[in-house]
Amino acid sequence: MKKHKISPEKLTFKSIFAILNEDYKLELSEESKQMIVKCRQYLDDKMKSQDEPIYGINTGFGSLCDVQISKEELSTLQSNLVKSHACGIGDEVPQEIVKLMLLLKVQSLSYGHSGVQLVTVERLIEFFNHDIIPVVFQLGSLGASGDLAPLAHLSLPLLGLGEVYYKGEKRNTEEVYKELGWDPITLKSKEGLALLNGTQFMSAYGVFGLIKTFRLSQLADIIAALSLEAFDGRIEPFNDLVHQIRFHKGQIKTAERIRMILEGSELIGRQKAHVQDPYSFRCIPQVHGASKDSINYVAYVFSCEINAVTDNPTIFPDDDLIISGGNFHGQPLALALDNLAIAVSELGNISERRTYQLLSGKRELPAFLVANPGLNSGFMIPQYTAASIVNQNKQLCTPSSIDSIESSQGQEDHVSMGANSATKAYRVIQNLERILAIELFNAAQALEFRRPAKSSEFIEKFVTDYRNYVSFIDDDKIMSKEMDASVQYLRDYTLTIPDALREDV
Repeated sequence: MKKHKISPEKLTFKSIFAILNEDYKLELSEESKQMIVKCRQYLDDKMKSQDEPIYGINTGFGSLCDVQISKEELSTLQSNLVKSHACGIGDEVPQEIVKLMLLLKVQSLSYGHSGVQLVTVERLIEFFNHDIIPVVFQLGSLGASGDLAPLAHLSLPLLGLGEVYYKGEKRNTEEVYKELGWDPITLKSKEGLALLNGTQFMSAYGVFGLIKTFRLSQLADIIAALSLEAFDGRIEPFNDLVHQIRFHKGQIKTAERIRMILEGSELIGRQKAHVQDPYSFRCIPQVHGASKDSINYVAYVFSCEINAVTDNPTIFPDDDLIISGGNFHGQPLALALDNLAIAVSELGNISERRTYQLLSGKRELPAFLVANPGLNSGFMIPQYTAASIVNQNKQLCTPSSIDSIESSQGQEDHVSMGANSATKAYRVIQNLERILAIELFNAAQALEFRRPAKSSEFIEKFVTDYRNYVSFIDDDKIMSKEMDASVQYLRDYTLTIPDALREDV
């Protein structure tokens, strides 16, 4: 059994990918345990003699921050907070993202600045290790005072409340506790706020999306190279000299990758009848590269966030300070997630344009990529489908972060709306996978009309493997099944691009 120790050592995208995909179990390092216990002990000692109001610890929340709570009611205050804030609605968050929320919440609480009990963090770890996945809903967070509603639903099972998925079934938490012989956690002062304040909903969506985007970015380059070959495109626009004088790293990297993928190709090296290619081919380095640079910026933001303390107030035992601040505000993530959606959408936008060009009947390719167009409609309508998805992505890319709606009687007068940025970006990423699959479907078909000329060894192997999922289309058939199979191929395909040219996954 593989184990990952929660510690002050930074989480990386690689480690998160391994934890989620290789059935790792979590455990707290001794250092993390000591920091959690030290902070909780400091807070307990502080509250014994504390009569002055400390936000969220012995006061109400939001605009009720001036209402002081007696020491006898501090535990009730925290459990009431969790229950009252469980106001999520709409579709459920995918279980793999909820599991990632658990990991990120544990990591954030482990630094010893949140004041939670050790037993509370250990119960969250038990949820993760036993695949007890709380039911969380997509709608309800403003991405400002943390992801309040989603994190309340994540936390309800700590109290024995709410619903969870366990052994493949949705069940009441109380039933699962009885089966396992567990007792609910009794929250102490500040704990409810520590659980609900935080950016783990936005962060989980962002990290999950980034891990998939790293992969799709590489696949976009491979499929673009295949389309370039099928369209009888030119290699000159990918010459390193062109890109070195513009300096953008993503552009340089994309051109390098395309050259590597097409190395040794008979098709790319042969004499061309045309002088230039359309932008969707000629400007692959500039467009794909710009998206890469944006994705790397987003990755930087999330690398910071997943290793941060984002609840409030923040406790500093060594400095004898409890500070009410705003680390829960999702503005850095909201801006990054909107950027991610736009960057990903553009990879799909240019992909659909390449698909369109392949169908045009130009450069000795048959119209709609079938031998007998007219009797057969061929690949006419898959391009429609791609265009409809691209249009949806464009609508989803309207930024959420440019909006703010005042809440909590004006106490929370600027919010990030980053949670909506997160769920929209997730949908755009899922859509990109479909758009790329349609381009692959078309490009592989078009390449066959270039025979007997061959592409590079890399591309020929890529297409040969694809043919185990989707055959060459001679006559009209139901295309949706072929497109679904193309999506599955992209999910199953093992990337073999050298590490020196790979994004961090």
